[in-house]
Amino acid sequence: MKAVQVSKASGSFEVVEKPIPQPGENEAVIKVLACGICHSDAFVKEGLWPGIEYPRVPGHEVIGVVEATGNQVTNFSKGQRVGVGWHGGHCFTCKPCRRGDFISCENASVCGISYDGGYQEYMAAPQEALALVPDDLDSSEAAPLLCAGITTFNSLRNMNVPAGSIVAVQGIGGLGHLAIQFANKLGYKVVALSGSDAKKQLALDLGAHEYIDSSSVDPAQALQDMGGAAVIMATAPSSKVISSVIGGLAIDGKVLVLAASGDAIEVGPLQLIPGRRAVMGWPSGTAYDSEDTLNFSALTGVKAMVETYPLEKAEEAYQHMISNQARFRVVLVP
Repeated sequence: MKAVQVSKASGSFEVVEKPIPQPGENEAVIKVLACGICHSDAFVKEGLWPGIEYPRVPGHEVIGVVEATGNQVTNFSKGQRVGVGWHGGHCFTCKPCRRGDFISCENASVCGISYDGGYQEYMAAPQEALALVPDDLDSSEAAPLLCAGITTFNSLRNMNVPAGSIVAVQGIGGLGHLAIQFANKLGYKVVALSGSDAKKQLALDLGAHEYIDSSSVDPAQALQDMGGAAVIMATAPSSKVISSVIGGLAIDGKVLVLAASGDAIEVGPLQLIPGRRAVMGWPSGTAYDSEDTLNFSALTGVKAMVETYPLEKAEEAYQHMISNQARFRVVLVP
């Protein structure tokens, strides 16, 4: 089969021939139909993940069809369409797992990092990493829902915010364009924030009710003038921008940090203590959370905006994504 691998840190993507994997006892082999390219694939490309072993096939936004299963696999069978996201398996025995908090597993596997991911024609994954995919979702459009989708949907639904509250989405990109849609479909008043007026119409078309151009007004004050945001979903990886919107929170409001940035977020205690405000993060979710995300998207019409590339053009596709040229997710189709 054809696969795209990285042989060393900062190495190029290499198109190689590999044998089709055989399933382990607890694994399914999947014929890959689509695999999204995520910014987190840079962990593999640049060798940023501690202990990563090379060569490695990246990819953790995988949609495919089950081809074969191991003898311990009971919930999936040949012919089912499934997905595999960032959370690629858990140990079941560490303290978080014993409490059922599988996303916090101390020994968690990551698809495309701990084992070969979806930049190939076939891959193997443990059954606890598999999510069933609804029939009426397009594979290419569904693939990004297994990372960008679950990250925005699963985090927001766990904030326990009443419907009708203001949810602000900072950044309109790979995460943000989905966050706007999910927030709208979940019944919130959606305010989109961006650094220019260029994406205003897109944000409104996606479901935003209001738009704030932070280059022309103070975004925190603009949010306060609306009554304050119950949640500000920080989807663009700029700690400086995230810091600038904290003052826009309502009482008990939360800045929900979803985009990874290496810089520190600056916040003063007096921004948080009065009003019981908070800055917090949220990981993606388990395979069952992925199923919820996919089912909700199919039900409500939430769609990822995607650009597709053949597997052989993985290098070109990755560069298109990493340079922020994509609108808004890039997907490989073997």
